[in-house]
Amino acid sequence: MDALISDISSCRLCADRFAATATAHTPRPVTWVSASARVLIAGQAPGARVHASGKPFTDPSGDRLRDWLGLDEATFYDTNRIALVPMAFCFPGYDAKGSDLPPPPICARTWRARVMASLNGIRLTILVGGYAQKWHLGVKSGVTDTVAAWRAHAPATFALPHPSWRNTAWINRNPWFSAEVLPALKARVTEVLA
Repeated sequence: MDALISDISSCRLCADRFAATATAHTPRPVTWVSASARVLIAGQAPGARVHASGKPFTDPSGDRLRDWLGLDEATFYDTNRIALVPMAFCFPGYDAKGSDLPPPPICARTWRARVMASLNGIRLTILVGGYAQKWHLGVKSGVTDTVAAWRAHAPATFALPHPSWRNTAWINRNPWFSAEVLPALKARVTEVLA
């Protein structure tokens, strides 16, 4: 695992792509994983704040996600228990309008299978957002339908919307998410980490 993390950390496959974005940034892969983890959180890609900090979910989305999981920061960032593996390890940048760019598919094609093969102790997979859900579940449905079908994948896998503030309206329109999915998810997280 140490050699794999080192390889990912030194990856520069997207240097030209990132230089051409509105942010014109250089790659900074963010890895937060160990072979002993029991919970896999598969997200989309680091945002600008994570790119700056080098630590995943160091933003309001992370606060909301930790609340959804019922975890404090110490547990959430304990790589012996939690693996945080996005679909792309680097911040993809912004387009000319200031919108987030999607995770470059080359990252998942290059690294994902190797990372997944090294995580033998995973008992719970949490898929945050559509990119992770499509890759891990092979679904063609949108996030709402995938999250609504949570019972089809639980207790081994839970699909979640992205915890971004941009999804607050979605959460308000779908009260079943907070009423049904989150209590079941918190219970499963507690069980797996006990």
